[in-house]
Amino acid sequence: MSKIERMIAELCPNGVEFLPLCDVAIISNGKDHKALPGGEIPVYGSGGIMRYANQFIYDKESVLIPRKGSIGNIFYLDNPFWAVDTIFYTKIDIDKIIPKYFYYYLKARHLEDLNMAGGVPSLTKSMLDKVKIPLPPLTIQHEIVRILDNFTELTAELKKELSAELKARKKQYEYYRNVLLTDSEQRVRKIPLGKIADMKAGKFIQAIDISDKQDDDFCYPCYGGNGLRGYVKDYNHDGHYLLIGRQGALCGNVKRVKEKFYATEHSVVVDAEVIVNIDWLFHVLVHMNLNQYASKSAQPGLAVGNIEKLVISVPGLEEQESIAFILNRFDALTTDISSGLPAEITARQKQYEYYRDKLLTFEEITSGEDVSFFVA
Repeated sequence: MSKIERMIAELCPNGVEFLPLCDVAIISNGKDHKALPGGEIPVYGSGGIMRYANQFIYDKESVLIPRKGSIGNIFYLDNPFWAVDTIFYTKIDIDKIIPKYFYYYLKARHLEDLNMAGGVPSLTKSMLDKVKIPLPPLTIQHEIVRILDNFTELTAELKKELSAELKARKKQYEYYRNVLLTDSEQRVRKIPLGKIADMKAGKFIQAIDISDKQDDDFCYPCYGGNGLRGYVKDYNHDGHYLLIGRQGALCGNVKRVKEKFYATEHSVVVDAEVIVNIDWLFHVLVHMNLNQYASKSAQPGLAVGNIEKLVISVPGLEEQESIAFILNRFDALTTDISSGLPAEITARQKQYEYYRDKLLTFEEITSGEDVSFFVA
């Protein structure tokens, strides 16, 4: 049995009291900051620090909860600050709840899920006041804060190290991609892309026919110019293809797809599997930075005909496969969310959230009654 488990067994074996947020903290509105002279006091909005001013709106420990915009951004502050009108600040009853415990609990509850607005995400004071907060004894709250502070620091350090490693591996991938693909240009003939690949724009589909969520009806991924748009009922391609974004600021981005999918008119579908190694071609197109060939207009675009005219160096199939094998390993390490470094970073975050949520889960002392997230 851990220390925290022993404390709970000793101090609150039958559960803890749950109180509405309004009983442990007063939610206050932020104020406009534009007239404030510059200074050293941080000014917070829903996205974080906006600027520094010479006045504070509150100078005690507080938890800031966005009212509009990035409502998942919750901040714990223990220094004077100013809060603008897009974010609430709280005056916390420290006799009932430790401010840092209050912060950790609200982070674990994902208040962004309470958003009911159809446009800009928003939270209201009346909505937040009803959120139920478990109140174990202060000694237990202190121990939870100590554990989570340590775990937060450790997780942040691990993620920092992994992010640095990811950055280094991306540079390594770019280096080898440049060496392998540049060297081949000196030894092989040059061929227009249209001669080795069949390129066609995808087809238009109405937004109403695309679902944000995948289910039994909307089961096929739908790709536009900048990646996954959602899910649709029918597919228009089945197999191993490359997709090139052809409209928008990010046109020219290249994606590999190997499944049944729908491609919209904002993407170019590249079919070259029979003629060349399609993985090799993927790395070639990424290396070419196709965005540089986009039209210089308000809505940048890549015409299929212009892409087909681009000339590339094509080595023999055996060399293509060798190059693709090497570069695929680097690409997976730096981009694969299921097995590479990005997956490791995600796993660390999930591990942290799992233990945080476990520490902050309590039985309500009125255990025989139905316990909901809101006060009835």
